[in-house]
Amino acid sequence: MYSATCEAPVNMALVKYWGKRNEELILPINDSISMTLDANEMSAKTTVAASESFKQNRMWLNGEVVPFEDNARLMRCLEGVQRLALANGGLKFPLSWKLHIASYNNFPTAAGLASSAAGYACLVYTLARLYEIPMNEQLTTIARQGSGSACRSLHGGFVQWHRGIADDGSDSIAEQLVTAEHWPNMHMLILVVNDARKKTGSTKGMQSAVETSTLIQHRATTIVPQRIKELRTAIQARDFKTFAELTMRDSNQLHAIALDTYPPCVYMNEVSHAIVNFVHDYNESVGEVKAAYTFDAGPNGCLYVLAENVAPLLAAIQVAFPNDAQQSVEYLKGIPVPPVELKKMATNGIAEHVNPKNLLKYIIHTKIGDGPRQLSDEKSLLIDGLPLPK
Repeated sequence: MYSATCEAPVNMALVKYWGKRNEELILPINDSISMTLDANEMSAKTTVAASESFKQNRMWLNGEVVPFEDNARLMRCLEGVQRLALANGGLKFPLSWKLHIASYNNFPTAAGLASSAAGYACLVYTLARLYEIPMNEQLTTIARQGSGSACRSLHGGFVQWHRGIADDGSDSIAEQLVTAEHWPNMHMLILVVNDARKKTGSTKGMQSAVETSTLIQHRATTIVPQRIKELRTAIQARDFKTFAELTMRDSNQLHAIALDTYPPCVYMNEVSHAIVNFVHDYNESVGEVKAAYTFDAGPNGCLYVLAENVAPLLAAIQVAFPNDAQQSVEYLKGIPVPPVELKKMATNGIAEHVNPKNLLKYIIHTKIGDGPRQLSDEKSLLIDGLPLPK
């Protein structure tokens, strides 16, 4: 039996991918830019094993059996990696050997926190390691066919997914703009409002938007190209103020298009809008742009913030969104945050906008991170080809 175990990070989009021009190949109607998050806080972990003794391909996700051959996206990823393996030559075992795959997300699935991006990136990367394929841009075109934004999770730092123009999608690839070391103090606070599966999945929401929204094509052809150019410049210059405004404007536009879809797709809720109001109030009260929100297809707020500003921002969040569990380790997860004296923030006016208690389920503190990595055999999720107990 041969096996490989890897983990891959989540990425969070700044300029959003929303809408496909080819559903089967998952080709986007516009470019997008994302930041890869540290895998220590949020990641997918996958083990793939191949054996002559396996009778059929099998897969488990978070301990539950999931379809394999009936999953078109999964099969496209597998077949794509196997084609690369054949092209590279030197196979150490026949491609006819069946596979057992176990995958685990350490954060909620299908809740608008980019679980499918991390999951498919991890699957493709782990298959590549199993078949001894070096990291290359072709792997991003394969991961894209599992989940569009998965191609961005194959790189660390800030990443641009190019829409491409080729009908076969060969030039729709992900490119690393800068490594995590370029802007190492870029952090994120994820305010989890609801970690349940969302009512309208991203795939259906995008398809409906392309078919019915009158705004989406204007965004794709006119707004996004200029926004991409400006954001790349802001990232290179580590210009947080410009970075923040572009990010918030693009998040707002994504959800405007979701509402312009017919019937409308509603991903944000009242708490989401309270988070938006909080960020604008906070920036105004401190007299400088210190935080930027973005919302993917879900209600959870992701706040970009520089490391030196995390503690006062978190203290303000805890004033504006009081929670009975805020002293619990289950409430504030991820990188520890030193407490700050609230009296130092008495002038910021946040206390005037206190929301009802317990609107947030929990908060994750994370930061910019690197791309996927291979783990030691001791980290395997399979023993003798079967998944470990949960």
